[in-house]
Amino acid sequence: MDLRLEVETIAVRDVDRALAFYRDRLGFRLDVDYQPHDGFRIVQLTPPGSSCSLQFGVGFGETRYLVVEDIALARQQLIDNGVLVGTIRHKASADWQGDLVDGVDPDRRDYASFADFQDPDGHRWTLQERGFKVGE
Repeated sequence: MDLRLEVETIAVRDVDRALAFYRDRLGFRLDVDYQPHDGFRIVQLTPPGSSCSLQFGVGFGETRYLVVEDIALARQQLIDNGVLVGTIRHKASADWQGDLVDGVDPDRRDYASFADFQDPDGHRWTLQERGFKVGE
């Protein structure tokens, strides 16, 4: 099972100030700046040459994202190894509003299904599905 570290989230006090710093001063590429309503905003930037991105914003917690091809299989393998993994949930709407419902995304859309666990020090990790091949 491949676990690809693709996103690290950080807490920031001022989203716009942080965006300006990482984009304008450090030269990170802006991948996403999405705010469907006042209670939810996600900003994602990628450092030049990196395969791991940085996220911050409003309305979600600090976590690290491990991308997997089959979230149900990856979750079960971690459970079999003694890791306490939460239930799988997915984005409820196509134009994500920050809302999640239980279960694997019925269409197996990339970046739509999640499951969380914590390491022994309480750091939150999130499995996120990308690249699921239907019928394989």
